[in-house]
Amino acid sequence: MQFARINDVSIHYQLIGGPADKPVIVFVNSLGTDFRIWRDVIVRLAGDYGIIVYDKRGHGLSDVGQVPYSIEDHASDLAGLLELLAVKQAFICGLSVGGLIAQALYNARPDMVRGLILCDTAPKIGTAESWNARIETVAGKGIGSIVDGIMELWFTPAFRRPENTAYHGYCNMLVRQPLEGYLATCEAIRDADYTEAATKINVPTICIVGDQDGSTPPDLVKSMANLIPNARFEIIRDAGHIPCVEQPEALTAVIRAFIDFALHGEESP
Repeated sequence: MQFARINDVSIHYQLIGGPADKPVIVFVNSLGTDFRIWRDVIVRLAGDYGIIVYDKRGHGLSDVGQVPYSIEDHASDLAGLLELLAVKQAFICGLSVGGLIAQALYNARPDMVRGLILCDTAPKIGTAESWNARIETVAGKGIGSIVDGIMELWFTPAFRRPENTAYHGYCNMLVRQPLEGYLATCEAIRDADYTEAATKINVPTICIVGDQDGSTPPDLVKSMANLIPNARFEIIRDAGHIPCVEQPEALTAVIRAFIDFALHGEESP
């Protein structure tokens, strides 16, 4: 395991080296998960690109840090990690709140970003009312009280079959996130709005969404793609909010094709 001290927070990360002439892809996970959600995508990309995954503050094995914090604080952590690892001009692949962090990183440090892969996310996610209701419930009853409802947003009915052992594992992942970090990140999402900033993104960008995403539905992600100049839009079939879990092969193919297009102006074979 690899750890780095960034902004007075211990960040758990993994760096997988790639060919010197190929870019680095940074994966930023969603609310209530850790970087293991990317495993089935990473194993398909390892060796062809440099790869960085990490647990954002308040999640996984990283410190919670001082609360409250903002999406800009999350982005500052990522910028610090990339500086520490001497990574420049990376492709940033962010899922849900990870997509907000990717947008915030570009907004603050465009020099670090070669392209954006925005998965199941938006410039603004949810409403103050919806986030405040979730925060109140979780603060009073714990993360376990919302698991069933969250899983309906995250995964398709086919994945949520009782006999699917992996489904129970992802329920465990959510419940075992640090409560304080989960709540602080809910507040950060509630207060974030990158709608205006999205219109100024000037790097190759693709917006990707699962066709059954209950958290950031396809129409919302499509509207983000329409805001970003020249952004691409792709729907992953038979996937909910976390296509890297349900459809890793399809998501990996989209990522490869996009990076090839961004670098060379052509699709991969």
